[in-house]
Amino acid sequence: MKALAYEKAHPLDAFAIELVDTEEPRLRDADLLVSVRALGINPGEAMIRRTRSAEPGGRVILGWEFAGVVEAVGPHAPGFAVGDRVLGTGDVSRDGAWAQRVAVDHRVTATIPDQLSFADAASLPIGGLTAWEALFRDQNGLAPGIDRVLIVGGAGGVGTLATQLLKARTQAQVISTASRPESRDWSTTMGADLVVDHTGDVPAQLRAAGVDRVDLVLSTAGTAGNLGWIAEILRPFGHLAAVDLAGPLDLGPLTAKSVSLHTETVFSRILAGGDVASQGRILAELAADAVAGRLRPVATTVLDGLNADTMRAAHELAETRRTIGKTVITIGGA
Repeated sequence: MKALAYEKAHPLDAFAIELVDTEEPRLRDADLLVSVRALGINPGEAMIRRTRSAEPGGRVILGWEFAGVVEAVGPHAPGFAVGDRVLGTGDVSRDGAWAQRVAVDHRVTATIPDQLSFADAASLPIGGLTAWEALFRDQNGLAPGIDRVLIVGGAGGVGTLATQLLKARTQAQVISTASRPESRDWSTTMGADLVVDHTGDVPAQLRAAGVDRVDLVLSTAGTAGNLGWIAEILRPFGHLAAVDLAGPLDLGPLTAKSVSLHTETVFSRILAGGDVASQGRILAELAADAVAGRLRPVATTVLDGLNADTMRAAHELAETRRTIGKTVITIGGA
């Protein structure tokens, strides 16, 4: 089997991911073996490439956002059959999907309706799951009392899907942050009721728009550096959901308002336990919403080919931290 792999952590200017021959994935009882047709590319994968090396004599295969076709079904993977079109994530403790085939727990996959292309399907899992789990308590949506939500980084993959989910499933006012004309336009197109510039004075911009407080902030980038103004705009007993917290963090600005902090990582359920199957159900909802027109897939840049050049181009885009929507790689013209 061919896969894109590397051995040692490395920066972009020393890009060392290569197409190599590797062993076939080992199927566990609850797994599906999936022939990969499209990959969503995420900034987090570029971060892992920069910081994580393989064990001596080993290699790292990244990639935990994919769409493809089921080739084999484990004995404890009910509801799936060979030939099913599926989308999913995976498990960061196992090999990822930057390969011809991937073995994945069936509970973090869902079938793809025929009307949805592989490229569009591959743009949904990570951003959609992250947004859903960060915003919604359960299938019932936002917690009571949340009527106004601000999304930091509204034009990225998570922010774009969060905006659409809020507009499709709630009555909340959605405010996005974006700093460039193209990202502001995109955020508005995705449904944001108001867009402000996170490089400027956000509280002042909100006051000028008649907004004194928000109930929930979903922060997708720069959270640690933005805690001062985030605390200023949140109402007392408000909510902060953050997807990028790491390292030392001063939560002092939040304490006076008794703000609830929710951290979100898609892979926590499969790594730490919990209702793993809920993610399969969410993925099925995302796919159904996309087919029904309630949710727009966010594959804004589509590259083709499982090769080092294409993957490097995708990493170059990811490391700008200025992408709009999602970069997707198709395999075999899928």
